[in-house]
This record gives sequence, C-alpha cells and structure tokens, in this order.
Amino acid sequence: MAAAIEVDGLGVRFRRNRRGRRSIKDLFAGARRRGRPGEFWALRDVTFAVQPGESIGVVGRNGQGKSTLLRLVAGVLLPDEGSVRVNGGVAPLIEITGGFVGDLTVRENVRLTAGLHGMSRGEVSRRYDDIIAFAELAGFEDTPYKHLSNGMKVRLAFSVVSQLDEPILLVDEVLAVGDKAFRDKCYKRIDELLAEGRTLFFVSHNERDLRRFCTRGLYLDKGVLALDGTIGEVLDRYNADYSA
Repeated sequence: MAAAIEVDGLGVRFRRNRRGRRSIKDLFAGARRRGRPGEFWALRDVTFAVQPGESIGVVGRNGQGKSTLLRLVAGVLLPDEGSVRVNGGVAPLIEITGGFVGDLTVRENVRLTAGLHGMSRGEVSRRYDDIIAFAELAGFEDTPYKHLSNGMKVRLAFSVVSQLDEPILLVDEVLAVGDKAFRDKCYKRIDELLAEGRTLFFVSHNERDLRRFCTRGLYLDKGVLALDGTIGEVLDRYNADYSA
C-alpha cells in the first residue's frame, strides 16, 4: 500500500531582513550558512513517510519549521529541494478562518468554501444543515460573515472542513481556539474521523491533545528532523531538551 504522505530530502528557505541593514550577528551566521546572504533554511533534509490511517503529531518550539512543513504537505508552499508526495486528498484545518469572504453571508460562504474544497453542489446541499448545526449558527445564515464574532467564525470554518471526505486531515493548532464546549465537539468529531480510518497530521504545542490523538511523533529542531518515534518518545525528548 502506498504511503499517504512521502517526504524525501525536503528543504525550504526564506529571506530574512529584506529591508534595513543586517546585524553583526547575521553577518557571522551568514558566513556559516550555505546559500546567499540574507537567506535561511526553515527546513532542511527532512525525510519520513506516513502510512494510511496513522496519526502523526509534529512537535517543536516556535520557529522550528512545524507549520512550514504542514503547508508544504498541504501544497500551499513549494519546496526548494527534495520532494513531498501526498497520495489522496487533504482536509486542511490550518489558518482555519482563511478563505471566507466578509461581505458574503454565512449561507453563501458555506457554499463557496465547501465548493472550493471540492464538494459538489449536491453534497453541499445534503450537508448544509449539519454544517450549520455543528457551528451553532442557526438563525445567522443570512448574516454577513464579517459581522460574526471570532468564535462564530472558527465554529463555521471547522464545521465546513470537518465535513470533507478527504482521507488526510492536516491540523494546525485549531483545537487551541474556541470555548471548552466547542473544543469538546471538535475532539469528538476528530475521534469519529479517525475511527473511519483517516490519516492525521497534527501540529500542536498541547501535549494532552498530542497524546490523545497521535501514536507517532516527529520532533523538529532548528529545521531538521531530530527524532521520529512514538509520540511518548518524542514528547519525552522534547521536554528533556527544553526543561532547563
């Protein structure tokens, strides 16, 4: 069986200090770094494979390449070296409120966003009531999106994307938002999707969520894959490295 996600020698670089003078620290760092001055590698030589049905948690401090890796898997970014292959469609729970249009109503945004994610008109019509019910937005369907509270926007976005039938779930800290009642609904929904055999690729700083949903972990440190192991092994190594 083909892997759900195959990453081989993956690397991506960005520019720093696009404006203004470089510091002395940057000059010394640049002398040790391959590539042109002002560039840094957010990820370098990352290799791993995710099998269908696996639940992977990606661990690391801020700025270590976790969200960049997720966006590469989602196809939002392109690598500068190496390759990433995704065998199957993805349901991207990243930048969760992105893609919605402020002047369109809730109803119009559901149809637009679900359609952009590949749902047919018939599928949107069949699932529309479930989407609105999960988001707890009955009575707000003709309200412009820009007039919703932040909590309403998050509930709507999660509700739409979690209705997708794609086999791979990409999740980036989405469970850190919303009130406790909504987070509990999210947990239950993700449990349901995993029980269906979906593949989960989950970036989070929440150790409890990582241990709940994931069996395997990837530990990114300074843009490289420091450890690929069970989620317990990865969290123990991460906590040991940064406990001081």
